[in-house]
Amino acid sequence: MRFKFYYWVYNKSLPHQFCDDVIKHCKTLQSQKALIGNKKHRKQSNKIRNSEVVFLSDYWIYKELHPYIRDANENAGWNFQWDCSEVCQFTEYTKGQHYEWHYDMFKESYNNPKNENLHGKTRKLSIVVSLSDEKDYEGGDLEFYFGDFKFRGDEKNDFVIPKEMKNKGSIIVFPAFIYHRVTPVTKGKRHSLVNWNVGQPYK
Repeated sequence: MRFKFYYWVYNKSLPHQFCDDVIKHCKTLQSQKALIGNKKHRKQSNKIRNSEVVFLSDYWIYKELHPYIRDANENAGWNFQWDCSEVCQFTEYTKGQHYEWHYDMFKESYNNPKNENLHGKTRKLSIVVSLSDEKDYEGGDLEFYFGDFKFRGDEKNDFVIPKEMKNKGSIIVFPAFIYHRVTPVTKGKRHSLVNWNVGQPYK
């Protein structure tokens, strides 16, 4: 798919208090090692993804995120149909931790008849919130790759690093099929909040 915009950024849009509240709340919950793969075939691979995550589905968090998802979907010109948000994922990266190149959309739609909110649907829009400020860590850059068709990861001109995402409270929304990664953190801790939003398969 060709778009005029491959991501939409809101610089320093969420209050610092919201970011701090999310971090504080997640510190009271049980974290787990981040996994890769779909829901049927999940595995741990520190070579590809190394971080700690917490899953949460609090209404007050969705209430803050949804207006930005709707606004970005319209203003970026994607106009994807979506009608449900998955659980949110809080991630903590410490020194040496990272997430290699990947995209968020699965190859097949969800097959879970017991969950009518997800069954038969596919991921369409991803949203990432920076909960940390640039002074909190070094490295840990969120990078995007917009090369055509076959991913190679070696064309520097196709790399984009949204600098705004180093700012606390910044938000980025992008189609779930866009390649992205988080480079290794070299100092401190990087906290982020991620959410995926689903809809009927593309036609």
